[in-house]
Amino acid sequence: MQNVRPSPRLLAPYASDPTKSRGRRIAEPPSATRTPFQRDRDRIVHSSAFRRLTHKTQVFITTDGDHYRTRLTHSLEVAQIAGSIARVLSLDEDLAEALALSHDFGHTPFGHEGENVLARLMAPYGGFDHNAQAYRIVTRLESRYAHFDGLNLTYEMLEGLVKHNGPPAADARSPFLSDPELADLDLVTQASLEAQIAAISDDIAYDAHDLDDGLRAGILTFEGVRQIDLVADILDEVEREAPGLDPARRTHELVRRQLTRMIEDVIGETIRRMARAGVATAGDVAAHEGPLVAFSAEMATSEKALKTMLHRDLYRDPDVLAARVKAGRVVEDLFAAFASDPSLLPAQWFSPGDEEARRLRRTCDYIAGMTDRFALGEHRRLVGGTPDLG
Repeated sequence: MQNVRPSPRLLAPYASDPTKSRGRRIAEPPSATRTPFQRDRDRIVHSSAFRRLTHKTQVFITTDGDHYRTRLTHSLEVAQIAGSIARVLSLDEDLAEALALSHDFGHTPFGHEGENVLARLMAPYGGFDHNAQAYRIVTRLESRYAHFDGLNLTYEMLEGLVKHNGPPAADARSPFLSDPELADLDLVTQASLEAQIAAISDDIAYDAHDLDDGLRAGILTFEGVRQIDLVADILDEVEREAPGLDPARRTHELVRRQLTRMIEDVIGETIRRMARAGVATAGDVAAHEGPLVAFSAEMATSEKALKTMLHRDLYRDPDVLAARVKAGRVVEDLFAAFASDPSLLPAQWFSPGDEEARRLRRTCDYIAGMTDRFALGEHRRLVGGTPDLG
């Protein structure tokens, strides 16, 4: 077809410019209609890993109800927030959204409980970390393309994923430091502004939607969440403007206004930090001593208090914890079954000549990729006595 170049966008000089992308590990002809970062985003949306997020737990095991967030709906909300912030700051929305959409690829079935079990079982063989697993998925485990494994994403995407929690070189415990295949990535400097936005959008999204889901489930109460000054202030504002709302509308007003306040706070604080630092180029962003995308001090205090409350009153609720314990047993039983008889694994996940470490890593990859409902189905088939997580 005729080469129709994507319309150029007016990006800030410190944005990640798709026309200056470092490219991909395996060279490909450029798209006639999409920028490199748009192409990354589209590959993520069409990947198997993205579809599997539909049935992976966020907080509540997905059999608990149709309205609670899953990893997929969480990722979509993160992408919406990231795109909104990037747009205001004249950054590349496609890169920010692509990073947001893929940031949870490495999560196991049953949320953090599944991750904790696999981390413990794999400790003698290199451990397990969901961020490292996301990178492993997009570079190795997706097997859809004729000429490469993974998705062959741009270097900017890969570095954004690797730096999700900051430069790996700054954390001696980072699982990325021991991977020789990352030699072509920059593990030292700060992440791009788009990657920093995706990371903080993750916090904004789950702070809001976990509050929403907790109130919807009846585990959290309006009286209980008032202990957070930010939440109390918003609830007072809602009551003044629309007194006597039913709980569902009151919850929605709380959540949407909290999102707005956090997003606007990040935008304002980021602009202030960049001005103080004299940031003029993407290189300035990389060389800065710390992140530039952040909450203000006041909002950071509120956000920390909100997280503390959610951990204490929601994530550690007895019913939530009971379901997590049962879910952890499902993951542990599956690992034991496949480890004792590797022939139970699908053919593409098992090679008779594999040494133990490689065999168990492939077992871990297989289990980590499962959805909640597939893991429960495999447990019923292979082990039996599958617990009811509802």
